[in-house]
Amino acid sequence: MARSRIPLFYKMSLDERVNAVHERGLLSDHDVARLAAGETTLDLQAADKMIENVIGVLGMPVGLGLNFLINGKDYVVPLAVEEPSIVAALSAAAKLARESGGFKASSTRPVLIGQIQVIDVPDMQQAMNRVLASKQEIIELANSFHPRMVARGGGALDVEVRSYPMHSRPGEMLVVHLMVDTRDAMGANLVNGMCEGVASLIESLTEGTVFLRILSNLADRALARAEVVFPVSQLAGKGYDGERVRDGVIIATDFAQVDPYRAATHNKGVMNGIDAVALATGNDWRAIEAGAHAYAARHGRYASLTEWWKDEEGNLRGRIELPLKVGTVGGPLESNPGVAMNLRMLGVESATELAEVMAAVGLAQNFAALRALATEGIQTGHMTLHARSVVKAAGSPPELFEEVLEALLRSGEIKVWKAQEIVTDLKRSKKAGRTTRQRSDTGMGVGYGKVILLGEHAVVHHRHAIACPVPLTIRCLVEDGGHGVELLIPRWGVEYQLAKAPERRRSFEKAAGAILDKLGLADRQIRIEVFPDVPRGMGLGGSAALAVAIVRALDLHFRLGLSDVEVNELAYLSEQIAHGQPSGIDNTLATYGRPLVYRRGSPPLVELLNIPQPLSLVVGMTRSEGLTAATVARVAEARQRNPRLYEKIFDDIDSLVLQAVSAIQDNRVAVLGDLMNICQGLLNALQVSTPELERLIGIARNAGALGAKLTGGGGGGAMIALCDGDPEKVKTAIERQGFRTMAFSVGGAPA
Repeated sequence: MARSRIPLFYKMSLDERVNAVHERGLLSDHDVARLAAGETTLDLQAADKMIENVIGVLGMPVGLGLNFLINGKDYVVPLAVEEPSIVAALSAAAKLARESGGFKASSTRPVLIGQIQVIDVPDMQQAMNRVLASKQEIIELANSFHPRMVARGGGALDVEVRSYPMHSRPGEMLVVHLMVDTRDAMGANLVNGMCEGVASLIESLTEGTVFLRILSNLADRALARAEVVFPVSQLAGKGYDGERVRDGVIIATDFAQVDPYRAATHNKGVMNGIDAVALATGNDWRAIEAGAHAYAARHGRYASLTEWWKDEEGNLRGRIELPLKVGTVGGPLESNPGVAMNLRMLGVESATELAEVMAAVGLAQNFAALRALATEGIQTGHMTLHARSVVKAAGSPPELFEEVLEALLRSGEIKVWKAQEIVTDLKRSKKAGRTTRQRSDTGMGVGYGKVILLGEHAVVHHRHAIACPVPLTIRCLVEDGGHGVELLIPRWGVEYQLAKAPERRRSFEKAAGAILDKLGLADRQIRIEVFPDVPRGMGLGGSAALAVAIVRALDLHFRLGLSDVEVNELAYLSEQIAHGQPSGIDNTLATYGRPLVYRRGSPPLVELLNIPQPLSLVVGMTRSEGLTAATVARVAEARQRNPRLYEKIFDDIDSLVLQAVSAIQDNRVAVLGDLMNICQGLLNALQVSTPELERLIGIARNAGALGAKLTGGGGGGAMIALCDGDPEKVKTAIERQGFRTMAFSVGGAPA
């Protein structure tokens, strides 16, 4: 297993991410415990010892850059950064790079330069000659102050001299450079101490006056380099062919090579990645920044730190070189537990290896930014993340966050003042008892979420199932404008430009793209904006509700006059692409939004279900998304291996469903609960339940639920509990264990 490859990491909950990293041996049991207890942040008392006038500590998000393959070794790269999209962009670039062998990196010895300034030198040439003639004596004196560094293979290595004219007075100054290999330490204090120690010897040799004695942050003797190659075939996507992407990256770099205004932003992108690693590993990012930008101007003109070009085979090649004097030992590691943990997770064995990783990260971040600029522009895929930061800065209450985000994006004014205005309006509306949903639904397509009461998986194999709507919808608005077809789902962090060619579409785009192709709208200039209440991957019919909402929004915008039957057929087409062999129950419920009994067929059996007395239900959601296509495929494969056994299980589930229809219509709620419990046992036999689902089901039953079972595809997702009247006790019991819930009722007299 590749340590740096963790599929669907971004979809996991915080706990699941920690567990995934722990399982790969990147975090120890102690690390996991400290993360859970919040003990990886710098302690306030330790902070008080580090700088003056301490009043607190400031936290920074730490994300993981995945997929990095550098010199044949896998790395998970900790990144301390507050700017959205950097971690995702890096991980995507690293994933692309590893397909062609990853990054090749190298570095020089970790040499830091100490500078000794000498003024009032009577004879400059004689002074320079005497210093160079006494080089070995100076080196030995410097090393005498740090013998342990010498024993580790480091220490002072060389002495250089240079002179400069004085601007403040007549004459010249002499500058002596002391070259020091600081090994795995950052080495600032060590080099400063050596400069202090040899100052008197320098004075006696030059007959001048030593003034400054300090290190230089232009560590151009500690260089790190990285290279990468991208075949053109890998660069195609988002409606752009590989040659266009390659040439766009090269042209953008040409701009940064000749124009300092562009170069500053170009190099800022490089440092977005490098600084994030430096912060996470306790290194002096300010020194790294200063050295990098000074190095970028080494030829007398500020220019790009990276090069991108086309090789003889037509591949895109990239290279970076910059000074990176970093450390893996020293004070910050001892005082900040988070830094030590991050270094262990990164798994570098030396400061030079860390510098090589940082160079590769800088090159990856530069590629990601240039590729975005060369294709759809830097804002696509970034606007939603930026808007989230703006909503947070505006002080939006958690319960209003998503509504504010959606309204802000629709306004087009991604500004704090606009977000604050929206917050005020929403608070005023809710205080007056009004709902913005009623107003904002006008002109929108709507698809309904669902639960399966009984019949999961068996319904795929032509048995009956009962589905009921939940009080959650997905709404969609289509507007003219944009570049091609843009799909925006703020709550899910989705922001795509759909490729016109079906074979170039990514997985999430394929279902929506199929609808547009069928309706002949794939070449339009439109923006499809989706507002989902249905949580993703919880088995509550999110993909079907999304498809119905998009179809209905397109129908409204283009006045297509689609019937419910046609809407349902198009949504089923989308579900086939998303799930392979869907039963059709999800899209049917998403279209009609009514309780129903369903059986797959040509045509399917669809009967509205009469529920004379309301059923009180609670949905409990796990922390793991369920992948319906995967669980359906596993059950189908098992059925092929043992058809008689699995057909018997499907028949038993079908029998439970038909008994449940009678129990519902006769208001025999306790019987319905028993049927649900038995159905869960059969679903467990199909191996679609999980320990977390079983835990939730147990909590619900112990709290008084008449019946509880998983709902949807399983493998994660959600469970549903039937309550005897008031659901509050069951809802509270589940929430006390840290799970999300939703209580609602279905059936009864219409409101």
